[in-house]
Amino acid sequence: MSLNVAIQMDPIDSIDIAGDSTFVLALEAQRRGHSLYYYLPQALTYRDGKVTARSQPLTVRREEGNHFDVGESEVLDLAKVDVVLMRQDPPFDMAYITATHMLEHIHPDTLVVNDPAEVRNAPEKIFVTRFPELMPPTLITSSREEILEFRAEYDDIIVKPLYGNGGAGVFHIKPGDENLSALLELFTELYREPIIVQRYQPEVREGDKRIILVDGVAVGATNRVPQEGEARSNMHVGGTPKPTTLTNREHEICEAIGPELKARGQIFVGIDVIGDYLTEINVTSPTGLQEVNRFDDVCLEATIWDAIEARKPG
Repeated sequence: MSLNVAIQMDPIDSIDIAGDSTFVLALEAQRRGHSLYYYLPQALTYRDGKVTARSQPLTVRREEGNHFDVGESEVLDLAKVDVVLMRQDPPFDMAYITATHMLEHIHPDTLVVNDPAEVRNAPEKIFVTRFPELMPPTLITSSREEILEFRAEYDDIIVKPLYGNGGAGVFHIKPGDENLSALLELFTELYREPIIVQRYQPEVREGDKRIILVDGVAVGATNRVPQEGEARSNMHVGGTPKPTTLTNREHEICEAIGPELKARGQIFVGIDVIGDYLTEINVTSPTGLQEVNRFDDVCLEATIWDAIEARKPG
């Protein structure tokens, strides 16, 4: 089976080929004989019932500083390709939402990974609230009074923007910290959306586990350990990936959410677990493939492509 694959992503020249998940997805597609096209999200166009993107044929290689070649730019009718990988990074803003609406015109005749309507319906920090029994105590609100009451109950809390990513804007408000009111004022100036507040999980010192699910099944994990003096474990802010295995509780979490993910067309998902609690379900542009591959001597991108090829329309 040879497929035409269009990859909607951020600029390919600036990616880290040692850690980027989109890069290894492209490498595996190329290894299987699929034809690759590359375009930026801004290249999407709707006109007279047709969704196109000004794209370039793409070749990739694992060679630092020389990891890709692109051909001449052309207008690609996305209804005529087999698969679109929607792989641009968040933030999950109106530009991201607009892209899901446009790609919904071609899905599922062109298989969009992940399903664009379900991506739109599953913001990381909101979709997880469908599974409250798996989460730490959580508050989503714009009410200062509700936040102060939550803080009074749990004392040690995490405050973060509802649609943030990569650890940006995440604050640990410790017992006795006098900065909460000032922080809420700042958030009100920066964001129109509600704020998410959670009970601080001290187990984060041992790591924030990223678990990869493919078609709703857990296939691997890496533990991201924060730097000393840092509450955030995201690798963007200095977290260190470590090898790990799944606990019984983590298997329970994956088995609880897996059927829902598969039913929603979420082929490639990364969830975050701290201690015994699920904190996020990442469907927009999950990462972590290369870290798990190195630690476990596997090829998770091959598992993802097996799932994509199994769903290929026709």
